[in-house]
Amino acid sequence: MTSALDTAIAKLTTLPADEQDRIAQWLLEELRDEEHWTRQFAASQSALSKLAAEARAERAAGRATELDPDKL
Repeated sequence: MTSALDTAIAKLTTLPADEQDRIAQWLLEELRDEEHWTRQFAASQSALSKLAAEARAERAAGRATELDPDKL
């Protein structure tokens, strides 16, 4: 465990039990969400690679234009 996490947990232990539970639930949900997105991203690599190749081909062929955020 890192010293930062150790410090955070030490501070959490001083909170009332219901507050500790609330924070623990939030943290567990965040970790589950992160795991979900990691799996989703890993599963989409072939599709993303295909799209990137298509975009590079479009740009090389001169059929792409630069995105101007001010015109969105």
